[in-house]
Amino acid sequence: MEQQRKFLQTESLPDNSAHLSRKEIGLFRNSPKQNICVQLLQDGDHRSFSELFHLLACDRRRREADPAVGLQTPPLEEQLDKLETMKLHLSRAERAERTGLWSSAYEQLLLLGRFFSSPEDVWLSLYFYRRCSDGERGFRPAVEAQVCLAEFHLEEGEVEQARQQAELSLQQVEDGWLDSDGRSLKLRTLRVLWRIYSRLADAPLAAGDHREALKLLHEGYRIATQTEDKQIEGEAAFKLGLTYQSAGEHDAAKQLFSSCMQIYGSLQDSDGLTKVYKAMARSLQSEGNINETVRCLEKLVDISRSDGLQHNLAESFLRLGDVYYSRCEYQRAAENFLQACEVYCNVGDEAQRQKAQGKVGMARAHCLIRKHIVHLQTAATTSEHQNLNCESADRT
Repeated sequence: MEQQRKFLQTESLPDNSAHLSRKEIGLFRNSPKQNICVQLLQDGDHRSFSELFHLLACDRRRREADPAVGLQTPPLEEQLDKLETMKLHLSRAERAERTGLWSSAYEQLLLLGRFFSSPEDVWLSLYFYRRCSDGERGFRPAVEAQVCLAEFHLEEGEVEQARQQAELSLQQVEDGWLDSDGRSLKLRTLRVLWRIYSRLADAPLAAGDHREALKLLHEGYRIATQTEDKQIEGEAAFKLGLTYQSAGEHDAAKQLFSSCMQIYGSLQDSDGLTKVYKAMARSLQSEGNINETVRCLEKLVDISRSDGLQHNLAESFLRLGDVYYSRCEYQRAAENFLQACEVYCNVGDEAQRQKAQGKVGMARAHCLIRKHIVHLQTAATTSEHQNLNCESADRT
C-alpha cells in the first residue's frame, strides 16, 4: 500500500521525475498473491513458495466442492494479511530448517496454527499443527501441536484420534515445559487425556457395560490425580462413583463420594457438594440405611438453603418427604412436602408446585385415615370395656 501511495503521488510530477523500478511497478499492477510468491522466489524460499501455492490450490478446491464456503469468506489469495503472515513464518521456518534449528522452525509452524483460530480458518490451523507435529520428535513446539490436535479431535467427537495424539504428547513432554500461554504443557496434556478417557467411557456406560466403563474411568481417575487440579480430580471421582452406583456396588461408590465431599468442601464448591450429597443419599437409601439417608438429605437442605439454591432446596425437601412417606411417617412427610411447595411457589415454578401440592394432599390423607383408624380402634376398645363392665354388673 505504501508503494501504491508513492506511485500515485508521482503521477502529478513530470515524467522525468518518476523513476520506478520494475519491482515497484509490479507491486502496483500485480495481485497480492503474485507479489508474495515472487518475493518468496527472489529470496530463495522455494519450499515456502511451493507450500503457499499448495494451500492456495487447496482453498480453491474447497470452494469448488462447497459453494457455501465461498459465501462466508473471500478467497485466501485475496486476504493480504493472511498471505503476509504465512509468507513471514513459512520463510522463517524454512531458513531455520536449512541451518538445523529445528525447534525454531517448529515454533514458526505452531505460531501459524495458533494464528488461524477463527472458525473459517480451522482447516489452515489443522494443516500447520499437523506439519508441526509430524516433524522431529522431542521438541516442545511439536509436542504442543500434538496437544492442540488432541483438543480439536476431542471437540469434534473423534475420541480415538484424540487419545493417540494426547498419549504421544505425554510420552515426549518434559517437566518444566510451558505452552504458548505460559501454562505447564505436561499438566495441560494430562487434563486433555482425562477428558478423553471420561468421554471414552460414555459408550460402554450407555450400553450397560459397567466393567469396561469402570476400567476406562479408573485410568481417567489415575490421570486426574496427577493434574494438580482438585476440580478435575473431584469430577473424575464423582463419575467413577456414579458408575459403581449404577453397577450396584454401593460401598465403592460411597468411598468415592466421601472423597468428593472432602475435595468439593475444600474448594467451597456448593454445586459439587450438592450433586455428591444427592448421589450419596441414593446409595444409602438403596442399602436400606434410612437414618443415614435422612441425615444426608438434611445436610443437603442446609447447603442449599445457605447458598440460595432454591430448586435444590425444594428437591431436597421432596426427597426427604418421600423417605418419610416410605416409612409411613406421614405427618413428617407432609411437612417436608409443604416446605417444597412453598419454595416452588416463591420461585414461580407452577408445575413443580402442583406436584408438591399433590404429595402434600396424599400425605395428609394418610394422616387423616390413620387418625380415623385410631379413633375407631379406641371407640371399639371403649365399647368392649363397657360391655364387659355391664356383663360383670349383671352377674353381680
